[in-house]
Amino acid sequence: MHDTLPLLKKTDFPAITRNNLEVLQVNLGYLCNLSCTHCHVNAGPNRTELMDKETIDHILSFIDRHNITTLDLTGGAPEMNPHFEYIVSAASDKGVKVIDRCNLTILMEPDYQDIANFLAKNHVEIIASLPCYMEDNVDKQRGKGTFTTSIEALKKLNQLGYGKPNSDRVLNLVFNPQGATLPPEQKALEQSYKQHLKDQFDIVFNQLFAMTNLPIQRFGSVLISKGEFDQYLQLLKNNFQETNLDQVMCKNTLSIDWKGYVYDCDFNQMLLLPLGSVNHKIHLKELLDQPLLGQPIKTLQHCYGCTAGQGSSCGGAL
Repeated sequence: MHDTLPLLKKTDFPAITRNNLEVLQVNLGYLCNLSCTHCHVNAGPNRTELMDKETIDHILSFIDRHNITTLDLTGGAPEMNPHFEYIVSAASDKGVKVIDRCNLTILMEPDYQDIANFLAKNHVEIIASLPCYMEDNVDKQRGKGTFTTSIEALKKLNQLGYGKPNSDRVLNLVFNPQGATLPPEQKALEQSYKQHLKDQFDIVFNQLFAMTNLPIQRFGSVLISKGEFDQYLQLLKNNFQETNLDQVMCKNTLSIDWKGYVYDCDFNQMLLLPLGSVNHKIHLKELLDQPLLGQPIKTLQHCYGCTAGQGSSCGGAL
């Protein structure tokens, strides 16, 4: 695995600061039933890092102290954390919107087939990764057979009311480019997704989020091995749009790793870049009573990925 951090350090990315904190994005661990080529977390079936219950309780306390409105759960496959149902139920009881970033295939694994019903019962919003609506492309990115399994999972979610008109069970899909390119225009791609999935499988969903692949971890390593890293980074810089700066997700979101340490965003977490202007890791419990409004956000060259073209965030185009 190539280390992309030295290649990203010299940066001319504009300085940005935090707005009011609204979203807590929590990585429950790197354990996953898949090993996708575009994964910036380098997650997989052999990873053992999982958040413990004590750290989850710190998160729940932080939610109360900072009036967090959205809890965004990611991984790995967040559902594989043994305390997944505990944190979802506790946050839902507080009236917090809960998002599950789901790879879909986990819902069809023998030990996790009840998770879909649990998510529906708690009105958890599902953001599901489906990097393409064509079988060959998905299997190439995520492994043989994953497309068929993903379609089965989507049908299961539709049966529970997810993605249906006039339903409060929200199902959004995520697109990632396969190579060193920017994603196409989100709205047009969403219409293509909707038409194909409806016509071929009678599947419906709410929105499509088109996300740019950032040149870090597994995807960054692939770029280096192919000799495409510098070219891709230049592509991101060439397509920089200043108007995207005010809407990047790090301005209202805080990222928490499986040990409880805090970062400006999920991508900085993967690069182990400490929060803001400090040079050491900060644990969540140290920030229970600390205001973050106006604090600087740590940026490097990879940040151009969020501001290139139509922009990119965990909620798709900006």
